[in-house]
Amino acid sequence: MTLREIQKLLDAEVFTGIENLDREITHAFAADLLSDVLAIARRGADGALLVTGNMTLQVIYTADVVDLGAVLFVRGKRPTVPMIELANEMQIPLLMTNYIMFETCGRLYQRGLKGCVEKVTDGSD
Repeated sequence: MTLREIQKLLDAEVFTGIENLDREITHAFAADLLSDVLAIARRGADGALLVTGNMTLQVIYTADVVDLGAVLFVRGKRPTVPMIELANEMQIPLLMTNYIMFETCGRLYQRGLKGCVEKVTDGSD
């Protein structure tokens, strides 16, 4: 699924990375805790879509460190100007939807997007 398809599906606003809307996104995960993002990233989240309501600059830094394909903010939360500037600098697409996280994830899953990890088996995450 491309970012453009995700944008249309979720009626999302694009803040950065409009030139990357044809980027293919094969998997996604949802988290507000950056420790969860880092834990999932070590299991193969590179190039994934992060669905989050976390509105800090650390989200952008984390997305860069774990090589995420894009960040999608939920619940109509708009990134700040410093977040947009940093994402532009790091070439990380930022999108925003008005849907809640549950609905957002359901729509993505229904359209075939898979999770980075289906089930945590060791209980440490």
